[in-house]
Amino acid sequence: MSDRTINQQPHTPHQQSHGEPGAHAPHTHGHGSEPDDFAVQIADSVESFVLAVTEVAKGDEPGSAVSLLLLEVSQLLLAGGRLGAIEDVVPEDRFEPDAGPEPDSEQLRERLAELLAPIDVYHEVFDPYGPPEKPNAFRISDDLAGVVSELQHGLTHYREGRVSEALWWWQFSYLSNWGTTCTAVLRALQSLIAHVRLDSPIGAVPDGADTDDDGLTDEQLEQQAGDLMAAELGLGR
Repeated sequence: MSDRTINQQPHTPHQQSHGEPGAHAPHTHGHGSEPDDFAVQIADSVESFVLAVTEVAKGDEPGSAVSLLLLEVSQLLLAGGRLGAIEDVVPEDRFEPDAGPEPDSEQLRERLAELLAPIDVYHEVFDPYGPPEKPNAFRISDDLAGVVSELQHGLTHYREGRVSEALWWWQFSYLSNWGTTCTAVLRALQSLIAHVRLDSPIGAVPDGADTDDDGLTDEQLEQQAGDLMAAELGLGR
């Protein structure tokens, strides 16, 4: 997973406190065990994203992969914005119940990496309000697999009837990690489409970037990326 991923401790009963140091004091936001309309809508958006990314990763329709991911990430960020706009969710329990073993996202990451190989690596500045820093290299495949894993953690709580717990987790992880990650991925995907639609060449990968050297030159990677997007959008090159 990318550098933006928060460090999560193993989820064991009564281990992770919602009132951990540095967290904002939550306001009252009553979400009991029965999901209200808001909870149902957020859960539907989360589940739709997880299912869609999993389907895209199968590679059955590689020609529409980037466009579909652009749509799905945009939709998920809408749900994230709703979570960020409401007051802090207060879970029913002081400590997070055990959600069981974390799902293995490695297969999903590998499939996405293979599907997006020519355009997987992108560059992003982590904190636009932080000290000036050089852009860091990230991978769309790593980021999306990590986001799916985080969302599934909340889905486990939701499906087991712990609605307030699920909402708390989705809100907390949106603010601390996957909101930033999805925003960066969205910028990368939108940039790819803009490069092709505006007939603007995709720049070569900078020296020192993590590209998993496969014997291709920067020019060949650039050509592959442009060809992939042109084919997807039905444009001749």
